[in-house]
Amino acid sequence: MGPCVALLLCSLCGVLLGQGAEQISMEDCCKDGQKRASDNEDCASIPLISASTTCMIVQEQCCVKVLEDNMCAVGINVAKDQGACDSLLTSTCETKTTKFCCNCCLLGKEAQANGLPCDHDLSVGSQCSKVSRVCCMEGAPDNQTTPAGQAELPNKDETKENGDSPVLSDECKGKCAHSCVGNDTCACFKGYKLKPDGSSCEDINECLLGAANCRGGERCINTEGSFRCQREVSCGTGYELTDSNNCKDIDECETGIHNCGPEFRCQNTQGSFRCLPKVKCGPGFIQDALGNCIDINECVSQTEPCHRGQVCINTVGSYICQRNSVNCGRGYHLNDDGTRCVDIDECKGAEKVCEGHGCINLLGSYRCECEPGYIFNSISRVCEDVNECRHYPGRLCAHKCENTLGSYKCSCTTGFKIAGDGRNCDDLNECESNPCSQECANVYGSYQCYCRRGYQLSDIDGMTCEDIDECALPTGGHICSYRCHNTPGSFHCSCPINGYTLAPNGRSCQDIDECVTGTHTCTENQSCFNIQGGFRCLSFDCPNNYRRVGETVARLQRSDTVRCIKTCQPKDVACVLDPMLSVSHTFISLPTFREFTRPEEIVFLRTTVPAYGSYHLGSYDVKFDILDGNVENAFDIMKRVENGMYVGVVRQVKPLIGPLTTVLRLSMRNLTSQGDSGQNIINVHVFVSEFWF
Repeated sequence: MGPCVALLLCSLCGVLLGQGAEQISMEDCCKDGQKRASDNEDCASIPLISASTTCMIVQEQCCVKVLEDNMCAVGINVAKDQGACDSLLTSTCETKTTKFCCNCCLLGKEAQANGLPCDHDLSVGSQCSKVSRVCCMEGAPDNQTTPAGQAELPNKDETKENGDSPVLSDECKGKCAHSCVGNDTCACFKGYKLKPDGSSCEDINECLLGAANCRGGERCINTEGSFRCQREVSCGTGYELTDSNNCKDIDECETGIHNCGPEFRCQNTQGSFRCLPKVKCGPGFIQDALGNCIDINECVSQTEPCHRGQVCINTVGSYICQRNSVNCGRGYHLNDDGTRCVDIDECKGAEKVCEGHGCINLLGSYRCECEPGYIFNSISRVCEDVNECRHYPGRLCAHKCENTLGSYKCSCTTGFKIAGDGRNCDDLNECESNPCSQECANVYGSYQCYCRRGYQLSDIDGMTCEDIDECALPTGGHICSYRCHNTPGSFHCSCPINGYTLAPNGRSCQDIDECVTGTHTCTENQSCFNIQGGFRCLSFDCPNNYRRVGETVARLQRSDTVRCIKTCQPKDVACVLDPMLSVSHTFISLPTFREFTRPEEIVFLRTTVPAYGSYHLGSYDVKFDILDGNVENAFDIMKRVENGMYVGVVRQVKPLIGPLTTVLRLSMRNLTSQGDSGQNIINVHVFVSEFWF
């Protein structure tokens, strides 16, 4: 009934996860939910009477249904009494439902007041249509159960008085679902009403309209074209429900559903039956459950059947009385005269009745005084050991109790030892017996082995410490820069034999600068240039018509440049016309890149002429090229502007595996609008190391 009802049902989501085990009928589940609603309990949190998922759903749904009906009934009464729904607020779920039914009832009352059919076809929903129809039909004539001007017909098996069938005399050309009443007008059989389309018929819910005539204790159930009344409570065992909803006794004897044996005859009773024996037994006999005649023991069933001084002896079908002779019971014997019974002193007999224990004589019997830890058994008449561990569980020993003859003994679980009082348990320090290969820590009831740094505890025995091979760990490849060597409890790193030394951190390899340490072999006319893992002795001569700028240095660094500039002899026209202005040498040492993910910028060729500037009233540009030495096309050169100046950037774009040496011969040409104005050659000596560090 609108969004509010959905809120009442949302709590069923959690219930659907359960699994029921109890066998409770759905009718009992529904009745419990209805009772909860009658007591104004919350349907979303009512106590469950079964773990069954289906019962939980039925229980809550029936509760919600009663609440819906109660709220809707309040709204209908407001509409009937006040004729308006303005007094109902809609701030809560209950008042929204109440006002919903109130408004729908007003629609029905308005239709009745204006003489409109109660079965309107407005698209207001099935629930609102039902409420509107009930309010519209209240107080209307009996023949207004269908819209005005539309006739209700009898059932299909009924015919007109003249014997003609309404179906055979069809004047509506077959458009009617049930029957035609003439003038192109359709009608429906009894229990049906005409739909708004004027030809189809739909069932009338007599239960909803209150047109059913069910008695008290019966529930109305709508059927297609009619209804039926069903008894709310079953008749019970031994009864059956008749067609008139009455309870009738089942004659088990007549139907043959009794369980009487062949020696019995069946006699019906209200709700049950009896089994009566066919054969009657004579005096002194009684019939058993199978119909057999068995003897009655009159000596047991009757009180003193014989006179005093006589003994009763049972016979088949009767009994006899004999004179009683002196017969002493247990614990007595006849006196010497044989006239009476006297007590036997068992404690003084040859048989030791209380072996190892005290004996006390009693009239006709005896009793043993048992030692501590034993108890006297009055049936077997011996002293039996008392199981203290079973009689006083958990109160004698702290851990484990073991019964012994006449006493008990306490013991402890693993990791504990018996205390001085013989009952409690003290922690045992297992570390005193050195169970661990390295370190041991005592804990309550046990111990824990652990290892020193560089070792790990064995998964097999949990006591032995095994060396950790740090070099074999998943991160072992990153522990040392070059080589990792495992040692007991530790590890150490090593570097290539020549050109490297181990860094202070003991893991990295750092290059030895032979040019600084003086361990190189360069002559005075050569310059020493340090590379990763070694050095190079370099010497350069300028070409003809070129002279060197600067002196030869003993040690070259990465930023150093050896430059030769052109110097022409007088009248040397060819030299003057040669566009090459200078020849330079620079140096760079590169590693073998272990991971090469993007280009590496290695050399920067900087100019001193502003970019996009004018040069003698013409435009000026610089062009960079690689002329020679580009091994495997691993290098490229690009031009960019930095701080307003042209810069040539040499990049390594592909990985190279060393050791490898190459000379990149680069060209830097100055361009104007008139053509080339000069060219500079730069030789980049590239030394690629064998290693990645």
